[in-house]
Amino acid sequence: MTITRHPTRRALLRATTATAAALLALAHAPAQAQAPYPNKPIRMVVPFQAGGATDVLARVLGQKMAAGLGQPVVIDNKPGAAGIIGTDMVAKAAPDGYTIVFSLSNSLLTNEFLYEKLPYDTQRDLTLVYQVAMGPLVLVVHPSVPAKTAPELLKYVAANKGKVAYGSYGVGAYPHLAGAHMSLTQQADMNHVAYKGEAPMMQDLIGGQIQMAYASALVAKPHIDAGKVRAIGVSGERRMAALPTVPTMAEQGLKDEAYRVTGWLAFAVPAKTPKPIVDRIAEEVRKASQQPDVRERIAAMGFELKDSSPELFAAAWKTERPIWERLIKQSGAKLE
Repeated sequence: MTITRHPTRRALLRATTATAAALLALAHAPAQAQAPYPNKPIRMVVPFQAGGATDVLARVLGQKMAAGLGQPVVIDNKPGAAGIIGTDMVAKAAPDGYTIVFSLSNSLLTNEFLYEKLPYDTQRDLTLVYQVAMGPLVLVVHPSVPAKTAPELLKYVAANKGKVAYGSYGVGAYPHLAGAHMSLTQQADMNHVAYKGEAPMMQDLIGGQIQMAYASALVAKPHIDAGKVRAIGVSGERRMAALPTVPTMAEQGLKDEAYRVTGWLAFAVPAKTPKPIVDRIAEEVRKASQQPDVRERIAAMGFELKDSSPELFAAAWKTERPIWERLIKQSGAKLE
């Protein structure tokens, strides 16, 4: 004998309520998943002190990007350890496009060859977004140095073995690596003096405590114009807009890769950030950096504007990486 049990009214009510709740959740799920980006402020971490060239450019770009994104872009300076502290903070942030880093090539590339241990791995923990500008430097000498061209300077340092000192604003920074390369190739046994910034380095160069240094156009140009230092040449592949009469080192016959590479300024986000968000950030950076007043500001600071993308930046990074590795190993620079 079969007994058929009919559901009670209470059971039917519970089932109907559960079904309605499930349908409601399904109805809302796509809307939540497809919430427009961005819908809240974006934090742009600058892993250096406020007031420097990187910070100044970050604020210019942030203001322009905010207009395109429709949300505030808040600059957050997190200096320390050659950009490591701030960059690591972004590497460990949620990959949702609301925490981005604007930094230099040291924290996004060269530090991996300088430090025994880094708390992040650029290739594993970050996604490269956009290379905003290259940062060529100008090689300047004290007026007491008789050389006026790059070939003349090579002959001078070779003839004055052990007597020439060059400055930099940090062990492993480009001015250190380029100076070490010149010293090694000319067997000049030059002395390297590392400073805590460009300003004290330039003051010692003007005072004659060191004889040569690579510096940014922003810092060096007023002293070049005043005759306090002499410009020999610029790094990179092209002349600086801020110093159009100063030839590149390559133009003068110094075609070694040490004189042709330059540092750069760029954006990155945490790894696993969705591709549409990465592309949106890249597009807003491109639009911001291409605006006439921003282009003029970048050129005046001595930087060379890039037309980039996530794909172009990643390709450039892979091409440059072995060059920087060779230069750092050649210099013997190591940091803890």
